[in-house]
Amino acid sequence: MGLNETDFSVPRISVVTAFPDVVKGYLSSSVLGRGIEKGLLDVSVVDLRDFASGDYRQIDDYCYGGGGMVLMAAPLESAVESAAARENRYVVYPSPQGRPLCQELVEDLLSVAARKRLVLVCGRYEGVDERFVRRHVDMEISMGDFVITGGELPSLAVIDAIARLVPGVVGSFDSVKEDSFFSGMLDNPHYTRPEDWGGDKVPETLLEGDHAAINRFRRREAVGRTVSRRPELLAKAGIMPYLECGVYVLELHHPVLDRNGRESTTSVTGMDLHDIARACRTYGVRKFIVATPLESQRELISEVASHWITGYGAEFNPDRADAMRGIKTAASVSRALAWINEKERRQPFVIAATARERAGSLSWLTLKDMALRAARPVVFVFGTGSGLCEETLASADAVMSPISGGKEYNHLSVRSAVSITLDRFFGFR
Repeated sequence: MGLNETDFSVPRISVVTAFPDVVKGYLSSSVLGRGIEKGLLDVSVVDLRDFASGDYRQIDDYCYGGGGMVLMAAPLESAVESAAARENRYVVYPSPQGRPLCQELVEDLLSVAARKRLVLVCGRYEGVDERFVRRHVDMEISMGDFVITGGELPSLAVIDAIARLVPGVVGSFDSVKEDSFFSGMLDNPHYTRPEDWGGDKVPETLLEGDHAAINRFRRREAVGRTVSRRPELLAKAGIMPYLECGVYVLELHHPVLDRNGRESTTSVTGMDLHDIARACRTYGVRKFIVATPLESQRELISEVASHWITGYGAEFNPDRADAMRGIKTAASVSRALAWINEKERRQPFVIAATARERAGSLSWLTLKDMALRAARPVVFVFGTGSGLCEETLASADAVMSPISGGKEYNHLSVRSAVSITLDRFFGFR
């Protein structure tokens, strides 16, 4: 979800536990305690033993069929119901059988806690009676493939992760956006005094005061760490902020193939112009370049774009004008690439798209990694008609494997292929 510092409701959270002092001690400390004190978080602790029956306030019993002790359903049910009515609560049970906790899930839980009371149930011993889980638990979450003594630590981890996303709890909301996993990448390394610690020095770039250079250094370090330590994170990371140069989309109208496999020239369509321009604007592409040798077609493109950029079109739909400003025309691929080279002062890294299987083509995940490492402007080339000619494919730095829906049918429109590709490379999760 797109987080900003406005429109936040105070998250409401309750923790059901047999060890309330453990939870209260952590909640009263550091940033969490200050956030609760300021009214930025509403967190309550429910003592499970307050809902036990009998002189011994029993909350657990032996497991049927053999095994250890299990928390009983009745006191758990009473404790959860005391926190909030059924329609006003969302119950989460930390358990090894649950869905793995990740940043996106934390953000979803924050959204839930702003609408309903989020009730975290802390298990103990062998767990909780399965009948309570079936009747009352909305979601089980797991901290990883390991087992710990109780649910207090996972519950506190959830609260802490949620709290960081609430403006005012952490000193700078911008620092939250730079955390590991928030944007899909790992965080860059951090240093403090002394500058020289036993011969291990702080990188010179961080000491020179050049903020642009510092940002480039941090982006490179974040990329390097992610690629080497957690390469699987690239699948859901939007890499646009980590690229040193711009990204361009090139729609080619000549030379392309016709349905008989012959070289041909295709006409520009208004639908492609509108839809691809909007997709490019959405994902931060610097220019959507339409390459055609026909001057009349280039004039038509300029006329369509100008309708939305100036006059009535711009007034009627300013957002469309914003997208159409990103359109540029070129007479050929070579001229488009030369213009990008001149603008960026670096040779473009060209990725050609095709709907046909081709020897040597690479998956989008591999190309995502290559684009990060290239430190060059990235250009995606898409063909119209029946696709790009072999000459264009052979001249590219890389060819992307066809987008596949898992079926034999593979006839996406170029505008659909562009949108899918941009989302895979630059989509925010």
